[in-house]
Amino acid sequence: MNTTTIKKNPAGLRTCALGLAACATLASGLAAADDSNWYVGANAGVSHARIDDARISSALLGSGFASTSIVDDERGTGFKVFGGYQFTPNFALEAGYFDLGRFGFDATTVPAGTFNGRIKLRGVNLDLVARLPITQQLSAFARVGVNRAEARDTFTGTGAVRVLDPSPHTRATNYKFGGGLQYDFTPSLGMRLEAERYRINDAVGNKGDINLYTVGLVYRFGQAGRPIAPAVAMVAAPVPAPAPVAVVAAPVPVMAPAPVRVAFSADALFDFNRATLKPAGKAALDRFVAELGGARIDTLKVTGHTDRIGGHAYNLKLSASRAEAVKAYLVAPGGIAANAIMATGVDGAQPVTKPGDCKGSKPTPALIACLAPDRRVEVEVTATK
Repeated sequence: MNTTTIKKNPAGLRTCALGLAACATLASGLAAADDSNWYVGANAGVSHARIDDARISSALLGSGFASTSIVDDERGTGFKVFGGYQFTPNFALEAGYFDLGRFGFDATTVPAGTFNGRIKLRGVNLDLVARLPITQQLSAFARVGVNRAEARDTFTGTGAVRVLDPSPHTRATNYKFGGGLQYDFTPSLGMRLEAERYRINDAVGNKGDINLYTVGLVYRFGQAGRPIAPAVAMVAAPVPAPAPVAVVAAPVPVMAPAPVRVAFSADALFDFNRATLKPAGKAALDRFVAELGGARIDTLKVTGHTDRIGGHAYNLKLSASRAEAVKAYLVAPGGIAANAIMATGVDGAQPVTKPGDCKGSKPTPALIACLAPDRRVEVEVTATK
């Protein structure tokens, strides 16, 4: 089997990676200043990206590969540190450093091989922050600004897959925005809960968004010993003793496991216009079951997709038959309970190719090859170890 080199931009990340940059220092002697308008803080939480599996499949197809499965890692751990100056009661300017975490994908290909991509996201930002008090301790805020980011990607291949540029990187400036709530425990110390969106350039010519959800603390200088000012003047009045209240402990929420999406190329699973699994397709499903590692399956959804060639009724029947064929194989010999699997077909109603990408309506070899990314079987599984 001849080895083939990936020549096109392989990254299907709709997000990008940010470069490491130093956070701008505030004024010297800040900690000792009496000016109460300066503050610093730090947040940590989770980040989320969306991996463009269609772009990855298209890049592989352009280099002579079909993707039998793509497993995405779309969640990361992020944090940020920041400093700011409150130049009016309602407006502040903030500068900070952020790390959005790490994302990636693992694709299995035909001819036999694997193609893997990882991306790191770091950078600095400058934001204008607007604050709206709700109570004397609680306020809402919104932010808009710019980020300067560096994208650092890492691509690897095995088997027949070879990567020409394994470590691309770039720097770019884009916008960002977000909002949240702040609760002040004291005039000096508060807690923030916020959500932000960062527009990013990756290192291979794509743009996308990273969402960051964090919680953190903010410390304001020069506020020690000052009481929190009441929102309105209060007049002392006798307060009756409160009636006893029964306290019932609330149940602790249990986080549901995040579903994992895997896309199988229909051309790797089935012959064209057929719904009988090929040996290569069975092998791909065997690997998928092995990767589950005996986890307890909560739900597993199998969705069959066709291209736009042919009539709606025929394609709907074909996509449903392919989904049922995958379900049947996952039940036996896959060993997954049938009542945990739902199989549906949606014909060509959800293409991954864009309008105008593939010209024509007659089933010519060129059109069939162009529409290959639309012919797929998607599996979404929620499982616990």
